[in-house]
Amino acid sequence: MTQTISMPLWAFVLMVLFAAVTFASHFLFPSVRWFFRKRAERVIAKLNQRLQRPIEPFKLARRYDMIQRLIYDPEVTQAIVECAHKEKIPENVAFEKARRYAREIVPGFSATAYFSVGIRLARWLSKSLYRIKLGAFDRKRLEEIDPDATVIFVINHRSNMDYVLVTYLAANAGALSYAVGEWARVWPLSAIIRAMGAYFIRRKSRGALYRKVLARYVQLATRGGVSQAVFPEGGLSLNGLLAPPRMGLLNYVVDDFDPAAREVIFVPVAVNYDRVLEDTILIKADKSGTRRFKPPLLGVMWRVARHIGLRLSGRFRGFGVASVSFGEPLELSKYHGAESADLTEQVATELMKRIADVTPVVGVPLVARHILQAAPVSRQELEAAVERSILSLRARGIPCPKRSAKTVVQDALSRLSARDLITQTDDRIAVTALGQDILTFYANSIAHHFDAVAARSDDISAVAE
Repeated sequence: MTQTISMPLWAFVLMVLFAAVTFASHFLFPSVRWFFRKRAERVIAKLNQRLQRPIEPFKLARRYDMIQRLIYDPEVTQAIVECAHKEKIPENVAFEKARRYAREIVPGFSATAYFSVGIRLARWLSKSLYRIKLGAFDRKRLEEIDPDATVIFVINHRSNMDYVLVTYLAANAGALSYAVGEWARVWPLSAIIRAMGAYFIRRKSRGALYRKVLARYVQLATRGGVSQAVFPEGGLSLNGLLAPPRMGLLNYVVDDFDPAAREVIFVPVAVNYDRVLEDTILIKADKSGTRRFKPPLLGVMWRVARHIGLRLSGRFRGFGVASVSFGEPLELSKYHGAESADLTEQVATELMKRIADVTPVVGVPLVARHILQAAPVSRQELEAAVERSILSLRARGIPCPKRSAKTVVQDALSRLSARDLITQTDDRIAVTALGQDILTFYANSIAHHFDAVAARSDDISAVAE
């Protein structure tokens, strides 16, 4: 016991390392985890006091626990067995495939990342690029929504800025969980997006097992009261028009709905811009007939560098107005009892109608529409046409510019001229070859408001005859 024992230095170093690891794993790490968990609980408790909709326990569950819960869900287990039988593979192989899907889908929400970093970044980015305007917004109606209900914001998809804008404007309502496409599955963007509570989806996946894992996650989140945001069009609008709804995510929610458990309330949200950052890329994709659009890296870097240069020199004037409207909420329980061959299609159609009804009319799309209709046109004629449209839109309760027609036209023309989309000679305004497609893209975003008027006029004329 008292004799000196000699050993190699490397063996002594290993013993010390093993002792340090054992101490850390049994004493240090649990204490550190306890400290941060208590700190996080205090932060969340303070947040919940000021949020209209407190952060749901489902959202705060550990990512590992949520993955385990998902892959051992009875419906997922049955899908694993069916997948193994169909593909003639061992069940453990199919199980690992389901685990991989679950790890890909399930987010790792961080309240600190969302409210301390995400919201502040969304607010700064939104205000630094656009003048934010609220269109239709019934604050009282939105505040009256049952706090125990699951709220799902259903949004038209104009730009990737949609995520940022709605996150910023809905900051006081609670933490939103987005369905994000495969474009964001790149490091380190994927880690940031997971921390913000978003979940990844493969829009073109046709595998039954993957669809079941995704469906069960969406259904469990909905049952857990998680506030969500979905884009029913399934992707960015390539031509500016509202696209027909895709039923995927909505179908998962409707199929699993239990009116006796928790109400589901859809809130239609419509966004519109004076300038869509990706407009030329989207138009090019529309012409090519494919949704596979990826901006060249050098082009993106050049635009970012140019933007920074404009900011540093004080010449950046912003991208105009970004307007957001909130439509009349739709309670799923009121549709659930209705007899319909396809309840999901009925709900989706109604939601798209409500989005269309409150789509904001902003300056550039409105001016672009009138230029395309009458080019070449004089400034006086253009101002008169814009003024008539604004008066007509206001009379119908459609969100539209509050500034004078002259100011709206002047601002829009300066923005279009700066991009060489129009020419102004001898007080006549004409569209350039480059501007034809881009002006059409913006005019399409509000075309349905004017198409509805034209349809009613035709109906009145038919009755008169």
